[in-house]
Amino acid sequence: MSFMENLETRQEKKEIIISNPEKLEATKKAIADAGAEKLHVLADFDRTLTAVFLRGESVPPLMAVLRDGGYLTHEYAEKAEVLFKKYHPIEVDQSIPFEEKKVAMDKWWREHFDLLIESGLKKGDLEEVIASGKVKLRDGFAEFADLLNARKIPLVIMSSNGLGTESVALYLKQVGKLSDNVHIICNEYEWDAEGRAVGVREPIIHALNKYETAIQDFPAFDVVKERKNVIVLGDGLDDVGMVQGFEYDNLITVGFLNDKVEENKERYQKAFDVVLTGDASMEYINNFLKEVVR
Repeated sequence: MSFMENLETRQEKKEIIISNPEKLEATKKAIADAGAEKLHVLADFDRTLTAVFLRGESVPPLMAVLRDGGYLTHEYAEKAEVLFKKYHPIEVDQSIPFEEKKVAMDKWWREHFDLLIESGLKKGDLEEVIASGKVKLRDGFAEFADLLNARKIPLVIMSSNGLGTESVALYLKQVGKLSDNVHIICNEYEWDAEGRAVGVREPIIHALNKYETAIQDFPAFDVVKERKNVIVLGDGLDDVGMVQGFEYDNLITVGFLNDKVEENKERYQKAFDVVLTGDASMEYINNFLKEVVR
């Protein structure tokens, strides 16, 4: 996900697309036979666990709420737009080699973090943005979170979110779903004694390097290393790579194709076992979990 991604305001029709039904059923059976104690869920956050549309209008990303709420200096929006116009065309240009795009994304994220720090980002600002109610989790998320928590199935959230671990944790805490089974792998700010952002810890996670962000490098690995059945949830084609480097036994990938469905459907079908279109709720995922976790 881009920091300042332009969102569609037209909601697409809802579909459930299964690339290979026989393979999916066989994998579901293998996961069910192994039991809940061998399963974990690995998920992106923005536009995967959060909704994209609300009453037909696009839900703004947290960064947009922060920008438009007057929390930062007046120059922030203009400078962020300059970065967007410079780097977003590189991100979406399919003719540019992946390694070159990856270098550009790293520069974009770092320059944007520097801009946020320069523009006066404070931890209290994140708390106010989360409390604004302008960002919404997908319908059915509460049941999803409760299902996992009740069976002690780890939910590992891996996000390139520009507002960091704190924003994801604050949001889940606000809705009462920051349980002990939730583990967040995200960019992390360094704060001074007054709660002002002064730096960002390495490694920097961006849209194109999640597959390199080895879960082995984070505390969550100790929780999931013996749970070798994995369900991956994401909204971007590169989200499938979040599991790379983890030695799994069984894997099911679910992709949320939120907009431009016809344009992207074929690529998503090749990347994901299941594709959910039209800003779907978590109903399919919840029913799926009830089938495999008995």
